[in-house]
Amino acid sequence: MTTALPPRAGRRCHNALNPLHSTVYFSPDLDREFTALGFTDQSAMRLASRSAALGAVGAGTVAATFYNYNHELLSRHLPAVWETASPAAVLDARLRTADATLRRLLGDDAVASPEMAEAAGLALHAAQACTRHARPLYSAHADLPVPEEPHLAYWHAATLLREHRGDGHLTALLSAGLDPVEALVSHTATGKGMAPRWVLGSRGWRRDDWDAAVERLRGRGLLDADGELTESGTALRAGLEEDTDRLDAAPYAHLGAAGVERLTELGRGFLFAAASAGAFPADLTGKG
Repeated sequence: MTTALPPRAGRRCHNALNPLHSTVYFSPDLDREFTALGFTDQSAMRLASRSAALGAVGAGTVAATFYNYNHELLSRHLPAVWETASPAAVLDARLRTADATLRRLLGDDAVASPEMAEAAGLALHAAQACTRHARPLYSAHADLPVPEEPHLAYWHAATLLREHRGDGHLTALLSAGLDPVEALVSHTATGKGMAPRWVLGSRGWRRDDWDAAVERLRGRGLLDADGELTESGTALRAGLEEDTDRLDAAPYAHLGAAGVERLTELGRGFLFAAASAGAFPADLTGKG
C-alpha cells in the first residue's frame, strides 16, 4: 500500500524534472546538430524539435498542441521544416543533443552514476500511469522507444511527465478562459514565467499583442494598473495550478510518496548542477 502524497508533491517533482528536459532548447548542441541537418533558423529548429514526435505536422496542429504560439510564426516554418529534415531525423538529432547537453552540463561521472540510473527507473515508473486520452503531445512522445542509456532514459521520462502535465494544463487554461497571450502575461506576472522579451522572441507575438492582453486582464480584474496580479488574479493562477495538479496526479500516485520524494531529491540535484553550469540564460524569468 502506498502512502498518500503530501500536498503539491507531484508539482514539486515536476518542477525538478521539467527544466532538465528544457535544457536542450537553450543548448548550443541543438544549434550544432540542427545546423548539420540543414536548418538555418533557430525558431525552426526549436519548433521542429518539440513537434517531431507528432510527425510531419503543419502549423494548425502545433498551434493547438503548443497553445501559446502565434500561428503566424508557426506558419512561417511548418510544414516547411519537414522538407529540410524528416521527423525521424529530427528526433535522432534531438536525442544526440540531449546526450551532448547532459554530458556537458552534468559531467560524465554524473551521467554514469547509480543515482542517474535510479532516477531514470523512478521517472519511468511514474510515467507508466500517464494516460493518453486528450493528451496529444504526451501520447506522441509515449510512442517513442525508451533510450537504453540511463541519462537519456531519464531525459525521455522527464519529457513524458512534462508533456503529460502540459497537456492537462491546457485544459485548465481553457476552463479559466485565458487565451494564449493572456496565459503568458498572467504567468509572467507571477514572477515564475519567462520574461516578456523571451516570450515575445520565442512565441512570435508582438508587443502590441502583449499590451492588448494586459488590458483585457485588467478589464477582468486580474491585473492592476501596474500590471501586477490582483487578489483575483493570484487566486486564478493558484487555481490553475491546483487543477493541473489534479489532472496530473496519476503518475505520482503510482510512484508513491517515498518514490516521489526520492525522485524529487535526485532531480533537484541534477537540475542544480545543470543550472550552475550555465544551462539557462540569467534573464530567462521575471517580470522585466
